[in-house]
Amino acid sequence: MATDAKKSIFTDGTLTVTARLVDASNATLYASVSLGSLEETCIYKPVAGERPLWDFPHGTLANREYAAFLISDFLQLDVVPLTILRDGPFGPGMVQQWIDIDESIDLATLFSQDLPGLRSMALFDAIINNTDRKIGHLLPTPDGHIYGCDHGVTFHEEDKLRTVLWQWAGDALLVNECEKLTALRDAIGITLDLEPYLTDREVQALIMRIERLLDSKKMPLPNPEWPAIPWPAF
Repeated sequence: MATDAKKSIFTDGTLTVTARLVDASNATLYASVSLGSLEETCIYKPVAGERPLWDFPHGTLANREYAAFLISDFLQLDVVPLTILRDGPFGPGMVQQWIDIDESIDLATLFSQDLPGLRSMALFDAIINNTDRKIGHLLPTPDGHIYGCDHGVTFHEEDKLRTVLWQWAGDALLVNECEKLTALRDAIGITLDLEPYLTDREVQALIMRIERLLDSKKMPLPNPEWPAIPWPAF
C-alpha cells in the first residue's frame, strides 16, 4: 500500500507534463509531480482527452481507474499503481504512479504462467469486471512484482469480462481469496465509498459479482455471449 507521504506528493505536488504516449487511444500524458525536493514520475489522463465509447458514459474513465485503485488498495492486492484524481494542466483527470518495468521479461511468455501475482490480477479483474485486460497492460518490475494498468473500461453493470488471464478458469477459490471477497462485500458502502465514482447500478452490480464468486467459490469462466479475450490481445 502507498504511504501517506507518497500520496501527498501526488495529491499536492506540482504536476508538469513532459510528453505524450502516442499509442494510447485516450490522451495519456507522461508527467512528473514535485513537492519540495521530492519528485515522482507519473501518467496523467485528463478527462477532456477521453475518447467517447459506445458502452460507457463519456467522461467517466478516470473515475473508474480510481475506483479500481481503491479496491486493489482495500484488498491489499497491490495490482494497481498509486492512483489519484486531481486537477492538472489540461483539467481534472487521473494521475497514476509510473512503473519502471523489467525490460528483460517477455510479456508474451509471462501472461500465461501460473504465478500468484497474475492469479491475484485475474481475480481482481473478475471483481471489477475488466473488459480490456491485454498482455501489454501487465507491468512486471525488476523485484518480481506485477502491476496492471489501464482500468478505465471497468465496473460496467453488464458482465463484460475480457482478459488474457484465463489459466485458472473454473478453479476453486482459495480460502484467503474468499476472505478478501467477503471483507470487500461487507465494506462497500460502509468503509469503502464508491458512489462518488460509480453509479448506483454499477455499485450494485459489483456487489452481485462478488456474491456470485462467493456462492460458486470458483474463479469465473468465460461468458459464452461475450468475447473472452480483448482484441488485439496485446
